Amino acid sequence: MSIDLRQRIGALGQNAAFAAHLAVLWLVSIPGLALAAAPAPAPILPERLTWVSPPTLPALRSAWLVGSESQTGLYLLRVKLAPGGRIPPHIHPDERITTVLSGTLHVGFGTAFAETGAVAIPAGAAYIAPARTPHFVWAQAGDVEYQEMGQGPTGTVFLPAESTR
Repeated sequence: MSIDLRQRIGALGQNAAFAAHLAVLWLVSIPGLALAAAPAPAPILPERLTWVSPPTLPALRSAWLVGSESQTGLYLLRVKLAPGGRIPPHIHPDERITTVLSGTLHVGFGTAFAETGAVAIPAGAAYIAPARTPHFVWAQAGDVEYQEMGQGPTGTVFLPAESTR
C-alpha cells in the first residue's frame, strides 16, 4: 500500500470520528433528548403531615399524604384511631384498600355497628372495602394507625341512626 493511500484512509478515519462527535453533540443539544439527572425521591414525612379530627369523632385523626377528597386521581389517607375509638357505619363512593400500619383494626361490614362477626386486621395486613358497601371500624384495645388508598374524588357518608362514641 502506498503512503498516499494510507494517508487518505487515516484522514477518512479522522473525519468519521469528527462526524460522530458532531452527531453526539447535536443530539445532546436537542431539548428532551439530553440525559438529565434522574429526580430524587421526595419523602412524605409524618412530622410534616397536617392532622385533623372531626368534631363528632374525637378519637380519629387523619391526614392526606397524596391527593384529597375533591381531587381526581389516586389518594392516600393516613388515619390514627385512639384506643376504643369507633367509626360508625358509613360508605364511600369508591373502593378503598386499607393497610394497617400498627395495632389491630377491627372491621365489620353492615349498616349497624356490631362487634360480633367483625374481623381483626393486624398490623401489616390489608383489606378492601368495596365502593358503596356499608362498613365500620374500631380500635378495640390500643392505638391503631392505618392507611387508605383509592381513586378520587371520594367522600364519606355516615349512615343514619348510628351514634358516635
